Amino acid sequence: MSKRSISILGATGSVGASTLDLVRRNPEAWRVSALTANCSAQELAVLAREFSAEIAVVSDESCLPELREALAGSGVEAAGGVTALCEAAARPVDVTIAAIVGCAGLAPTMAAIETGGTIALANKEALVSAGDVMTAAIARTGATLLPVDSEHNAIFQCLQGNDVAEVRWITLTASGGPFRTWTAEQLAAATPEQAVAHPNWDMGAKISVDSATMMNKGLEFIEAHHLFPVGLDRLRIVIHPQSVIHSMVEYRDGSTLAQLGPSDMRVPIASCLAWPKRMDTPCTPLDLPAIGELSFFTPDEQLFPATRLAREAARAGGAAPAVLNAANEIAVAAFLAGKIGFTNIAVLVEQALNQEIPPAPATLEDVLAVDRQARHRAAQLLESC
Repeated sequence: MSKRSISILGATGSVGASTLDLVRRNPEAWRVSALTANCSAQELAVLAREFSAEIAVVSDESCLPELREALAGSGVEAAGGVTALCEAAARPVDVTIAAIVGCAGLAPTMAAIETGGTIALANKEALVSAGDVMTAAIARTGATLLPVDSEHNAIFQCLQGNDVAEVRWITLTASGGPFRTWTAEQLAAATPEQAVAHPNWDMGAKISVDSATMMNKGLEFIEAHHLFPVGLDRLRIVIHPQSVIHSMVEYRDGSTLAQLGPSDMRVPIASCLAWPKRMDTPCTPLDLPAIGELSFFTPDEQLFPATRLAREAARAGGAAPAVLNAANEIAVAAFLAGKIGFTNIAVLVEQALNQEIPPAPATLEDVLAVDRQARHRAAQLLESC
């Protein structure tokens, strides 16, 4: 059986590491084409050597000399810069893992879509900021988009063999993050160290903070709107602290299908890698008696307004979701740098949304222009905080 080819955009991040762990366990099944990172040259070089990648790319071109030195004599091509990143993403492969965090992943994800191949999407900001542009490109090129996020992958699995016209509700589950039971006073004093300490998932700092604010779920709400066209009124969010049920689909006959699994990103990644089949993973099987109970709560949008902001941006449509995402990235970075308090993240995002929203983007260039403008405005708002 011939090997399948794979490129991993964001190979040194948490999703990239989980993907490479699965590839490492199935070396007879995969041939690695491209591995990319932002600037982790040494780590990227180690991975490129281990997996005999054809090319390794750092998007920060200043890191290219270090990457070249680390790959000397390996036979692995080294490249740097955004153009090189997009060229690597455009290489024809069987599966592209799009796992670059933030709007930095937009252009390479679109480059992969233009090849008409299969893209396993872990970058939720891409669909949030460029949902209409991206779905139009998918329809034009015939590319296949598979969701890597555990929630969207769960929905994808629950929809298999069914018609979305039969759906009554799609329910996104949320852990509630590390601050689920905190008071307003405690939230105001929350530190970056506390925010990134997620109780269930091992994620990067930015995504962990998004989980703590519930913006992660707001972004996933918008993403689900593009992935599963049932209408905004049929999407809802439920707090499920155990993170055992990753999402649910209720059909009009009253049947609800739920996908359960361990809190391990290798499960949804494996679902995408093997689709439409299944593959073994090293994940610990669920022990339901040990778990004991599954609980559910309604989100508190007074303490955690991010889901409300995301829902309002989704209803506004056009450039509003891109503004939401850009402002949130600026606010989260400021929080992690100790410049603003935890609760000011949502305040800054809401202020950005209350400003004049640019026209709806029609191209990737339009989306990137909206993103730049929104970041500039958010930075100005940040100075006044």
